[in-house]
Amino acid sequence: MSCRSVNGHKFYVKVSPLFRADDVKVLTTISVNVHNRATLLQIVGNKVALHSGLRPRCVSSVKGMTHYLADVADAWQESWDRQQEAYLPDREHRIATMLDAVLAVAGEDPPRVLDLAGGTGTIALRTLDRFPRARVTVVDQDPVLLALAGAALEDRAEIVPADLRDPSWTAALPGHRYDAVLTATALHWLAPERLTTLYAEIRDVLRPGGLFANADHMPDEGLPGLTKRLIATADTRREARYATGAALSWRDWWSRVAADPRLAPLHAERQKVYPAEHGSSEWTPPAAWHLDALRAAGFTETGLLWRGATDATVAAIR
Repeated sequence: MSCRSVNGHKFYVKVSPLFRADDVKVLTTISVNVHNRATLLQIVGNKVALHSGLRPRCVSSVKGMTHYLADVADAWQESWDRQQEAYLPDREHRIATMLDAVLAVAGEDPPRVLDLAGGTGTIALRTLDRFPRARVTVVDQDPVLLALAGAALEDRAEIVPADLRDPSWTAALPGHRYDAVLTATALHWLAPERLTTLYAEIRDVLRPGGLFANADHMPDEGLPGLTKRLIATADTRREARYATGAALSWRDWWSRVAADPRLAPLHAERQKVYPAEHGSSEWTPPAAWHLDALRAAGFTETGLLWRGATDATVAAIR
């Protein structure tokens, strides 16, 4: 049992064997006793938040613990990458194209980048590989993916839990005036009305001249027949990979997470965040819809940065 103080409150934290003390940061959720009431203490990067349900009540710094997934962080990242690449064979190319655009707007200065709906930190990790001095923030709601992001990134990025369906998500950011906000294969979970509003909120966290890029499923509305055939071909190729064990399906990957004793508690928390089957409300309009919404949100330049088959990256400049 150890004592920690956050915003004047003393937390007597029973640290499970899954944690060990040293100099690196932690990201996880642990049970604590506050004024004789059980609650959750979520440690995110170098921040600690007292939770009531899923909303943090206070935030402060905490040090002295190593992430309990540190020894398997690379393996889980590789597993996630292989699972995602079954859906997106050109995943690395689309991210590299976005980072080329970041270089174009930031020049030689270390860019300040927001990895929005960043999951395991895929974009953040590649941003830091490309720009080692970049200042990076990862925002997501999924407790499992945030844990994996925190384990891989350690103290090289700010990890922020936030729900993009809630307009107050920007209040959780460590600052504004980002050089770039990047997101990939994530915003199709949002309803069109909310995504339209979100685009305006993204504009507000960018500096003047800053870049927003969104890579996602955006079929070309001028090629409806070819789009159907491209999707069918991709489905056949992906199912063959699943059948031979070359990659895990989305469902199988999450089954392994649920079976892992160190991730199972976070998976249980995830089930509360996403009580229904994730993806049931997926919405994938053509790129033209996104460009219209970005212009309506007040971006000064909008256009296509990349296209691959039925996917595309739209870019916009504040």
